[in-house]
Amino acid sequence: MLKIGLAGVGGISDAHIPAWEAMDNTCLTALCDIRPENMKNYPDKHRYTDFDEMLEKEELDILDICLPTNLHADFAIKAMEKGIHVICEKPISLNEEDVTRIYFIARKMNVKFMVAQVLRFWPEYELIKEIYDTKKYGRLLSGYMRRLGSCPKWSWDNWMKDSSRSGLVPYDLHVHDLDFMVYAFGKPANVQSHRSMRPEQDYLCVTYAYENFFVTAEAAWYAAPLPFEAGFRFQFEEAVITYENSKCIIYQNDGAIINLSSEAAGGTDSIHLPKTNAYENEIRYFTDCVLSDQFPEKIKAEELRTVISILNNL
Repeated sequence: MLKIGLAGVGGISDAHIPAWEAMDNTCLTALCDIRPENMKNYPDKHRYTDFDEMLEKEELDILDICLPTNLHADFAIKAMEKGIHVICEKPISLNEEDVTRIYFIARKMNVKFMVAQVLRFWPEYELIKEIYDTKKYGRLLSGYMRRLGSCPKWSWDNWMKDSSRSGLVPYDLHVHDLDFMVYAFGKPANVQSHRSMRPEQDYLCVTYAYENFFVTAEAAWYAAPLPFEAGFRFQFEEAVITYENSKCIIYQNDGAIINLSSEAAGGTDSIHLPKTNAYENEIRYFTDCVLSDQFPEKIKAEELRTVISILNNL
């Protein structure tokens, strides 16, 4: 049974904690947050307000980092230097040099490290990579991705509105879609971006050009109370594939419409994608890598460097 510690009991931990609790080969034993009230709903866990104290007192196998972005690198390194495997929320850092620093320590200490880039484990997005790799519907011609919502007012100490701690919309939202592009299609040949940024809102639109196709991506924190939404539309030679309102549909050039959603009614026009929790998928994958003594190669250091390099130039 692997003993798990989690640092940062904030928004994203609400997805991570149930994922750990759902597994039968791990035990979430310790939580750490500077706000003790955030841990009151977990009376069965060892609770700490000091990270160093948790590392000193607990015999952890894995640390899950759900802290503000600017703390990721240093906290990951502290844990790995004690021989603890680390899974860390996205993005890995705001600085490209931290990628080299983190992976150097991971290799030196012979521990596993992975950034939780969740779209790599999301069935609908994995499908796009599979179709692109296999050319099932011919070549990719164009793509559109979006990740839009209202300006976050809930973050502790308003850290998400602090560019030095969160990196704002490029690092908080757009990083998901960019990371998926680099993972699925490689490094783009050209990047053209437009940004409308004010104290109360931040909007970004970027077009990534590849050799034979391009992908446009939008990301925004609007001042208006826009409900969060994310999705995509990819045009292949023989089909258009959309992901809207949690429904994934393939519109083939021959007129066939294939509903891939898990709630589809069935029949010849529907193929159920597995109904899975992508956060559980990534955590299970990392745990399996630890148990099998395999480094998590699904997320490569060079890809992370590419993503940060692009984000730093938007």
